[in-house]
Amino acid sequence: MRAVLQRVLKASVSINNEIYSQINNGLLVFVGVEETDSIEDITWLTKKITQLRIFNDNQEIMNLSVFDINAEILVISQFTLHALTKKGNRPSYINAAPANISEPIYNRFVDELKLILNKKIKTGIFGEDMKVELINDGPVTIYIDTKRKE
Repeated sequence: MRAVLQRVLKASVSINNEIYSQINNGLLVFVGVEETDSIEDITWLTKKITQLRIFNDNQEIMNLSVFDINAEILVISQFTLHALTKKGNRPSYINAAPANISEPIYNRFVDELKLILNKKIKTGIFGEDMKVELINDGPVTIYIDTKRKE
């Protein structure tokens, strides 16, 4: 699994020109799924996201987690995180899992976040054309790949 985390002051996702979900002060998380992703990837990624200390404390040092500040999370499915760009100018998405594999993994990922944080996790709608708006705070943007764990 791959994820791009953006610390945001606010973020929203619109579908058919109507706001579907929105958050304030939290994380916008784009998630892409590969066919080889498993429960272990979900567990590792949800733990990493919820424990990552990327929010400022009183001294303006990134020292607080989603838990510490009771941050909101908006999760958006993003198959293009698995784009291959080595050859030519048109990205290949061959490594992105098809919907019948990726949607259940995506849903399980959202459910795991709900369990860990004991709160509602906002989402878009899997497979829909979505428009995402955000105010990136910092800016802080972090890329995570469960296959690389860097």
